[in-house]
Amino acid sequence: MSFDVDIGHASERGPRAENEDFAAAQRPAPHEEALGFIAAIADGVSAGGGGRMAAQTSVTALVEDFFAAPPTWDTTVVFDRVIGAQNSWLASHNRRSSDSAMSTLTALALRGHTWTLGHVGDTRAYLLRGAECRRLTQDHCLDHPDFKSRLTRAMGQEDAIRVDYLQGELHLGDTFVLVSDGVHGRLPQAQIVQLAGQGSAQQASAALVQAAVAAGGQDNATALVVRVLGLARSRLEDALVAGRVLPVPPRLKLGEELDGHVVTALVADTGVHLLYQVRHMATRTLKALKTLHPSRASDEQERAMLAHEAWLAARVCEREVTGFVRIDEAHDASAFYLLYDWHSGQTLEQLAAQRGAKNLPVADVVAWVLAAARALARLHRLGVVHRDVKPGNLHLGDDGQLRLLDLGVAVSGNEPAEQRALHAGTPSYMNPELWSDEPVDAVTDLFALGATLYQLLTGHLPFGEIEPYQKQRYRRDPKPPSRLRPHVPIWLDHVALKAVALDKKLRFETAEELIIALERGASRPLGAAAASPLALRDPTLLWKVALGVSVVVNVLVVFWLLFLPR
Repeated sequence: MSFDVDIGHASERGPRAENEDFAAAQRPAPHEEALGFIAAIADGVSAGGGGRMAAQTSVTALVEDFFAAPPTWDTTVVFDRVIGAQNSWLASHNRRSSDSAMSTLTALALRGHTWTLGHVGDTRAYLLRGAECRRLTQDHCLDHPDFKSRLTRAMGQEDAIRVDYLQGELHLGDTFVLVSDGVHGRLPQAQIVQLAGQGSAQQASAALVQAAVAAGGQDNATALVVRVLGLARSRLEDALVAGRVLPVPPRLKLGEELDGHVVTALVADTGVHLLYQVRHMATRTLKALKTLHPSRASDEQERAMLAHEAWLAARVCEREVTGFVRIDEAHDASAFYLLYDWHSGQTLEQLAAQRGAKNLPVADVVAWVLAAARALARLHRLGVVHRDVKPGNLHLGDDGQLRLLDLGVAVSGNEPAEQRALHAGTPSYMNPELWSDEPVDAVTDLFALGATLYQLLTGHLPFGEIEPYQKQRYRRDPKPPSRLRPHVPIWLDHVALKAVALDKKLRFETAEELIIALERGASRPLGAAAASPLALRDPTLLWKVALGVSVVVNVLVVFWLLFLPR
C-alpha cells in the first residue's frame, strides 16, 4: 500500500488583531516516500511583536528542510539539526532587535511504520487510535493559574533549545491532531476527540476551530488534522522484523518458482549467500534474487545484515540515481530474499581477466574510476561507507553504465553491532590503518578505489596480494604505474600514488577531491608525492636499531671484560 494521508487545516484569528499561528504540512514526492510526511504547527509569542514571523519561519524551515536531509538519518536527528539551526537564528535576531520573535513548535513526522514528534512550548498533539485518545505533548509553561501563558521553553528564547521527542509505531487509521492553545485552552479533551473523529480531516479541523471560537476563545485558534490512510514503504526496523520472521527459501533449482519469479540460473554461491537470475512470470523481466544459504538460515546476525542491505539499497536508490543497482521492495513475500534489477554485462575483474589489465584503454579506466568515485561520493554524503570497493564489485553493464555492487558489509550508523565490528573487505584493498583497528571512514573506500585504479592500469596490486594482518607488505611505496605500463601518463601516476599513499594525511580526503583530480587530468596535474619516510613504512625500525646498537655495545663490553688485559 502506498503512503497516503488525509490532511485538514483551519485557522481563525478570533478577537485578536493579527493571527500569529502558523501551520503547514508536506507530502512526500513518489520518489521520496522513505523520507516520510511532515506536518508542523506553531504559535507566535506576541509580547514583542515578532510572533507571526517566528511562527512562520519555524514551521517553514522545518517543512522545507526536512526533505533535504539524507534518508539514512534518523528523524530525531533531522529535527534536532533543523530546529536547532532555526532556534539559533531566532535567538540571534532577538539579540539584535528590540522586537522579540519567539514561538512554540510542535512537529509530526511519519516515516515508514513509525511516527515521531518534536515539541517545544504549549501547542499540543493528540493521537486518536480507535476509541482511544492519547495526549502526546506536555506544555512548557508555568504551572500557575495567573501565569499559564508564560512559556518556560520557546523557539528563540535562548541560544540553545531543548526539544521533547517521542516516537511510536504507526497504525493504519491513526489520526493525529495538532492544535494551538487557542483550541485546547477552550475545549476539553473529550470534545477534541469527538470533533476530530467527524467527517474528513478538513471538516474535523474546521469543526475544532469553530467550536473554540464559539466557546469564547480570546486567542488565535488553529488545528491541523492528519489521518493515516496508507502506510509507506518499510524502514530498517520493519526489514529487521521481516528478516527474523520470514523463512529462508530452500536451495532453488532451475525452473522452480518463488512468488511469481522463475529461476533461470544460479549466478553465485558464496556459502553465505545465494544469487539467482530469475524472470518475473507476468512482466517477463529479469531480476537478481539474493538470499541466505540454507546453512545460514538460523543465523540471526546474517539475517540482520541482509535486512540492513535491503533497507540501505532502497534508501540509496530512491532518487533515481545512477551508479547503483535498484532494489525492488517485496510486498507480501513468502520468504526472506532481496530482489534487484538485472543488468547484463560483467565486472571489471572479469573484464580485466578477459582482456588483460595492461590491455584496458587508459581512458576507459579513468572513466570507470570516475564513475565509481561519483557513486562513492553519494554514499559518503549519506553517511555510508561501502568497505569492499574492488574490481569484482564494479559492474560495467551492456548499457555502458558502471554500477557499484554489494552493500552487504556497508556501514551506515544503523547496521547491527556485529556488522560494525566485522573486519569486512578484501585485505589487498584495505588501508593499513584498519589492521590497527582504526574505525572505517570515507578514506577507507578511497584507498580501495585507488588500489583498484592501480590494478586496472598495471595488472598488479599496489602492495601485492595481502593476507589479513600482513602489515609488512606496506613497508614500501608502490612503483609508479608508468614504470609498469609506459602508456600511463605522469599525471595519472600522481593521482594513483596519492590515493594509496601510506600516510593517511597525504591521501584524498573526499571522493569529490578525487573526482576533481581525475577530471582536470593533465590540465592541472597534482604534484608528485614525496617518498614515505622509512619510520612510517616500518614504525619499529627505531627500536630495532636501538636494540642492534645495544647488542653490539654489550658484546664489546663482555669481550673487553673477558679477553682484554686490564
